[in-house]
Amino acid sequence: MATLLFNEIIFGPVISRRLGKSLGINLLPTDSKFCNFDCIYCECGLTKKKSIKNSVLPSKKEIKESLEKKLIELSAKASIIDAITFAGNGEPTLHPEFSSIVDDVIELRNKFYSNAIIAVLTNGSYIKNEKIFKALLKIDKNIIKIDSGYIETIKLLNRPHKNFTIDECIDNARKFEGNCIIQTMFVKGILNGKYIDNSTDDEINEWIKVIKSINPKEVMIYTIDRATPYEGLQKVGRERLIQIAEKVEKIGIKTHISF
Repeated sequence: MATLLFNEIIFGPVISRRLGKSLGINLLPTDSKFCNFDCIYCECGLTKKKSIKNSVLPSKKEIKESLEKKLIELSAKASIIDAITFAGNGEPTLHPEFSSIVDDVIELRNKFYSNAIIAVLTNGSYIKNEKIFKALLKIDKNIIKIDSGYIETIKLLNRPHKNFTIDECIDNARKFEGNCIIQTMFVKGILNGKYIDNSTDDEINEWIKVIKSINPKEVMIYTIDRATPYEGLQKVGRERLIQIAEKVEKIGIKTHISF
């Protein structure tokens, strides 16, 4: 079972398949995953903490101080940073001070690494919160997870903890008026005796409809690269990812593939 947790508030820089040399910000507990999804392929393992109650999160002050310290250290070494990314052990928008933390990160980015972009990896479920949405609008790259056009498949792959519909997913992403990136993990295999594959022709056709409706500026597609909580999961092959990317390109949307 995968339990690759980030044990610091600020981690990296790491080489990201999507963002280059990225400095990560983990707004969540350093000893456990904290998310309102429980994706079967998550490198951080399964979600045990589903409520903010009894969860120890780093404070706004701790996050700002940790980031500033790291940026001072990196800039003194003339280290290159392409991105500062909200990622870590779960869903970053769950942090109750997310909005004001975004302002702190922008301030420090502008001071130390003005050429670096700020990105967030999110499942998009909290975009409906107006305060969080306004904070996300300040971020350079909002990368929103959508793994299928079928709610049944989303329930199998992502296992959201509350009612979550495709319409809600689309409506949330469309609020960005095209200024967002859709990220999709393609995976296949057997889970609890049930075969899963979100890369079939039927799945892709339905997913393309969702992409068309959102009309993002870019789509990022990838497959598993590290150990997952379930041993029965497999990569989707390079050739198939290329075929999927070509379908997205045909509707006029830039596509980035990570193998």
